[in-house]
Amino acid sequence: MKLPGDIKTIIIFRALQLGDMLCAVPAFRALRAAYPSARITLAGLQWASSFVERFNNYFDDFIWFPGYPGLPEQELNPHKFSEFLINVQSHNFDLAIQMQGNGSFVNPMMELFGAHIIAGYCKKDDYAPNKDYFIEYPDYGPEIERHLKLMKFLGIPSKGNELEFPLTDQDEADYKALGLTIQNKKYICVHPGSRGVWRQWPTRNFAALADYCASCGFRIIITGTQQEIDITNEVVNYMKYPAINVAGKTSLGALGVLIKNAYALISNCTGVSHMGAAFKTPSIVISMDGEPERWGPINKKSHRTFNWLAQPDFQQVFDETVLLINEYYPASESSSNFSGS
Repeated sequence: MKLPGDIKTIIIFRALQLGDMLCAVPAFRALRAAYPSARITLAGLQWASSFVERFNNYFDDFIWFPGYPGLPEQELNPHKFSEFLINVQSHNFDLAIQMQGNGSFVNPMMELFGAHIIAGYCKKDDYAPNKDYFIEYPDYGPEIERHLKLMKFLGIPSKGNELEFPLTDQDEADYKALGLTIQNKKYICVHPGSRGVWRQWPTRNFAALADYCASCGFRIIITGTQQEIDITNEVVNYMKYPAINVAGKTSLGALGVLIKNAYALISNCTGVSHMGAAFKTPSIVISMDGEPERWGPINKKSHRTFNWLAQPDFQQVFDETVLLINEYYPASESSSNFSGS
């Protein structure tokens, strides 16, 4: 059902990590275009306060969500949850949108927000606070498109499915502070880490792809978080060519600058892969969760995504890396005698 046009205050509930949040940006963009004067608040995990700052064109405020039974991303803090509800209810929101998922755990909680209208997803025949504004969860297709389906259901026109990752002056300053002497588009970022070990592609494989890229004349920049330094060190140790390891040294914004100016990105299917898609940086993306069609970048030509669980074929990934390099880089500058690892 189409939402009324006089909505002044909106709260969006999406308490997830970076990649999940980036996939919802096209929906956030559409919502802001439909309600340019509304005050839009995000209720999310604690880290997402920085997400709201980065995407301040789409959000005006942030409320930390302290967990709820059944949601693995944040352990429930009962005392803080009570404070959270009191805070949310005090705003008397015109509209609350559940963008967490199919709603099996959180839809009853959404009713406690006290908003005049509650909208979002639900499973077929499951409870929803206001069925008129709830769509059956589309358990298929890209994550980006799932959220745009919700917007369309609510009468909100799409403003495109392109991802975004705004960069700030501080991001540029953080990047300059790294002191890297590299030329734009003459290096390749390799990001071997992942939030879950089970989503981790073998470091030897990352090293082999990085060595091929280095043999073509590219500088290799290994990126990762402080917690991923052991992983990035493994990649460097397996490589035959030198690499610059900046794991644990970059802010998220500085990492964004690196990815934006890189010739290509090689990574697992994580938040970093969505940053690559936002910057239109060509990429090799390894999906270790069995859902490449959901989480992989939509542009399959520039972003080659591989379902490693279904087809663990390194040669296929290597061959596509060669094609990606040769498609955009002069063949005369690439090495013809690479031997792999």
